[in-house]
Amino acid sequence: MENSIVAKDEFKHFSHDHSLCLVYLQQQNQKNENDSDEDEDRDEEVEEEFVEENLHGGECNMCEEQILSFDVCYYNCKSCDYSLHKFCAELPINLQNHPLHPQHELSLLEPDDYDKISCVICNFDRKNVYIYGCYTCDIAIDINCATSRERKINHPSHPHQMQLMPQSIVSSCLACGKHEGQFFQCTTCHGFWINKDCALLPAKMLIQNHTNGTFIHSHPLTLAYSLSAPDESYLKCRVCRDRFYSHLWIYECDKCRYYVHVDCATSKREPFMSIFQQPGTGKIHKNFKDDEHPNLLHCPFDNESDNLLKRYMSNQIDFTSKLHDRDMLNHSGHQHPLILFNKQTSDGEKMVSLHNPMKRIQLLCDGCVKPILTEPFYICNQHADEQCCFILHEWCAKLPLKVQDYPGHSEHTLFLLPKVPNKFFSVFICAICNLRSNGFAYGCMMCEYYVDINCAFIPEEITHDAHPGHLLYKVEPTNTISLPRKTCNACLDDIINRWGFHCPSCEYYIHVECALLLYRVIKHKCDKHPLSLRYEPVENHISHDYFCEICEYRLNPWAWFYHCTTCRQSTHTNCVPLIIQYEPATMILDFPTSSVYQFLNIKFGGTLKIKGHPHRLTFVQEIGNNGTCFECGSRWTQGEIIFKCLECKFTLHYRCAYSQIFKELRAVGDYVDSISATKTNTLRKEEVTLRKQHYFRRITYSYRKVYKTTASEWSASSKFKASEDLLLLKNKSFRRHSSADKDFRKYS
Repeated sequence: MENSIVAKDEFKHFSHDHSLCLVYLQQQNQKNENDSDEDEDRDEEVEEEFVEENLHGGECNMCEEQILSFDVCYYNCKSCDYSLHKFCAELPINLQNHPLHPQHELSLLEPDDYDKISCVICNFDRKNVYIYGCYTCDIAIDINCATSRERKINHPSHPHQMQLMPQSIVSSCLACGKHEGQFFQCTTCHGFWINKDCALLPAKMLIQNHTNGTFIHSHPLTLAYSLSAPDESYLKCRVCRDRFYSHLWIYECDKCRYYVHVDCATSKREPFMSIFQQPGTGKIHKNFKDDEHPNLLHCPFDNESDNLLKRYMSNQIDFTSKLHDRDMLNHSGHQHPLILFNKQTSDGEKMVSLHNPMKRIQLLCDGCVKPILTEPFYICNQHADEQCCFILHEWCAKLPLKVQDYPGHSEHTLFLLPKVPNKFFSVFICAICNLRSNGFAYGCMMCEYYVDINCAFIPEEITHDAHPGHLLYKVEPTNTISLPRKTCNACLDDIINRWGFHCPSCEYYIHVECALLLYRVIKHKCDKHPLSLRYEPVENHISHDYFCEICEYRLNPWAWFYHCTTCRQSTHTNCVPLIIQYEPATMILDFPTSSVYQFLNIKFGGTLKIKGHPHRLTFVQEIGNNGTCFECGSRWTQGEIIFKCLECKFTLHYRCAYSQIFKELRAVGDYVDSISATKTNTLRKEEVTLRKQHYFRRITYSYRKVYKTTASEWSASSKFKASEDLLLLKNKSFRRHSSADKDFRKYS
């Protein structure tokens, strides 16, 4: 920055042979930190062209301190390189009644008058500087301490002048938060003070020059005296990952949304003050040794061809020893034999194309519901006739039949279930990632606890590119309540009662699904360039705002997203799987903060036959929003799973299709129950009649025995009163037949 020099009357000082002129330091109009960049050329300024400016007028030859632009003015010799602070040049030869030593007179001593001396105020050893000395007490005070009250600056962060406090203190700095050392204090509002180091921070700087190249940004960072970003609730320091406070200073590149604490940008971490500061991310220091973790899982996975289940099975000796060992397999999850398909396999005239999103070809495994991108794999032997499309990865076909002592359900053994029972279309919700799935599961049917096979083998620890150098440990839902941080760093959603991974030293947390189900690179037909997973706003982005190219909704760049640097296009992480459908899509509004596509573990395409409709309905996800359910009459929500007739416009909600199938099954059950009940009632009446006849014969026999009559006499008697005889029989004869009488009353 150039200084505008305003010459005053010449001044003759005893320390120099030439006359000195008063020079005013008038800064050029400094760009406000909240304004936009001046022009596009300046925005594209690269680090090689940028040189950090020293905003001062050189060094004072009396006190050997820098002459800052905030000092307002100084004296300078035009003939030679000699400069003095204005207050140094105007110091008197003798000081009387000075506040620091009012007892005696202080005299100004030149450097030639002594070799080395210690200041009684700051305790620093001084040499080659002017000092004030007391001959009576034999003490010295350097002119910096003696003139501290006169050292006033005009700092752009504050409207009033500030003066230097005489002694070092430990205090709360209004620039960086906490600091120790000398402070400048406002002469008008005494509650405002900033540390001297913060006051001297450069207006612009390159972060790589102050962090030994550990952190790099292509643009100079501008010193801002407050935080005023529109999305400041999401902002995180790019160095320490801690939050910002709106009243403290920061370094920023507003165009790239690159924000850093002033201490982090300048690598100033004082040993004493470090006890008050939060730990950093550890990007500089790695906290584990590779040889101590030989099978450590490094996330994210490179692309869709890699996943956790594949990694786990490849490390199992039982699996690797039996790799490609059988060309035909009878699997418990399918009624037909499976054949091992590879390039040498002859499958009649029917060829199987691998999953290829660039050509809109989808081939998903029925076990893990992940793409099949490599050979070999197992496929149903009826596939050539298009009778059955069942297909499995080789590792999914040879999964262990049970999992014992599973952390989420250790009380019971989990068994492999090709289809979860009592679930419509086998769609269940995984207890770990909370995603719906209709693939294979490990479950306990007694407790109705199910996890998809992708989540059955989650490791105890991983590393992730979003938080490099530190181990992330698995955290169970019951332990998330005590975590200080309550949101996931990936999706910014809540972490309470969710499975995840946690770095205890940095309080860094990500959900299990965010860590394991988002790939580093995604390819699709709509863009010839791959999309890369981004964890922060992109440098040199054309706009301050981000929009998803698929759903066209606003995108929060502080949550993870996919981005193409060449095309400068961005997408939500949960919208990317919809690209393969090559249709206008909308973000699933029921889960706006979820980073994972909610139907990622569902394989669509099955069919269903319902009563009252001539065609079979296909199990699909409807992307549009212009249809209604023929059962309930309501419109479906965007991105909902439905049953749709591909020949006409007939559609049903998933829940309505389930309800209708349940009604049909209940109607059949009621019919069977009614037939059974009718038969039961008929048999019951016949049984009662027979029993009554049997006991009536027994009663008649007993009566005849009491009155000693024959059968003919009994039938001929017309004067006998049946009611009186029955009463008599009950009181006398039938006391011997109490069990028979009891049975009689039961069936009467």
